[in-house]
Amino acid sequence: MSTENIPQIINFLCQDLNLPQESVRLALKQTHSSHGTLPIVLWQYGLVTLPQLDRVFELFESYSC
Repeated sequence: MSTENIPQIINFLCQDLNLPQESVRLALKQTHSSHGTLPIVLWQYGLVTLPQLDRVFELFESYSC
């Protein structure tokens, strides 16, 4: 994940998926400390459903193109 995309990703998670900012902060912190990927951390902590996880992966894929 490129740091330049973080504001857009946070906006997507909070606005489109209606995640609380605190949950997003926790997931970002956990991503850095465990060297995991944000989508997987969001799912492991039960912050997103599988359909939402698909949307997050689609967003990440759009940034890699």
